[in-house]
Amino acid sequence: MKTLLRVVLLAIFASNMALAETAAGRVESAATVLTEIMSTPDKGIPSEILGSAKCVAVVPSLLKGGFVVGAMHGRGMTTCRTETGWSAPAPLTTTGGSIGLQIGGQAIDLVMLIMNNEGMKNLLSSQFKLGADASVAAGPVGRHAAADTDWKLKAQVLSYSRARGVFAGLALNGAVVGQDKESTREFYGRMVPFNTALTGTIEPPQTAYPFLSTLAKWAKAASGTAAQTKAPSESK
Repeated sequence: MKTLLRVVLLAIFASNMALAETAAGRVESAATVLTEIMSTPDKGIPSEILGSAKCVAVVPSLLKGGFVVGAMHGRGMTTCRTETGWSAPAPLTTTGGSIGLQIGGQAIDLVMLIMNNEGMKNLLSSQFKLGADASVAAGPVGRHAAADTDWKLKAQVLSYSRARGVFAGLALNGAVVGQDKESTREFYGRMVPFNTALTGTIEPPQTAYPFLSTLAKWAKAASGTAAQTKAPSESK
């Protein structure tokens, strides 16, 4: 079974490589995914959650597929909050597998929100396994997160997927998130460690701004909306 899983992963990886765009192209795609998701607030990421996220990762067109054995692989971009805004983005990969009755394949857009300092610490380590090194849960969807949910304490990472226009929380236990070294060298012209990029140590290149400016716009709007929803109860 493990051998079959490796074969499926290799096949998906090969397909992903064949269809892969440049690192700069993935920046543009990540910005598009965020805009499309957040433009439908009733079916998107709740404002309280996006407004509280420490880091945001977007993997456009993560490939899932398999025959009996399911597997996935994708490349994307992540950025973290700093004192001056959002950090320079760091290219990443998401790879994982699950045993289950699956036939065929599909491409999904994946969004991961790192919600607390422990999750951010795991991300800065440059490789971690969801469900083992970092707790992960399918994120709630809608204009606002329910008041009685414990999403702030429940998981270090909240994950979402969009497939065929349907956006929903996605369970990602077992997936490995790590630095995409090849894309990092392509994007920066040299090797830049996760920690260096995501803590604001370096300035983002011009090619990063489609993603960073789009995220900044939606995160600012989310923070403002979240503050407005709290105001009535706080004023009592």
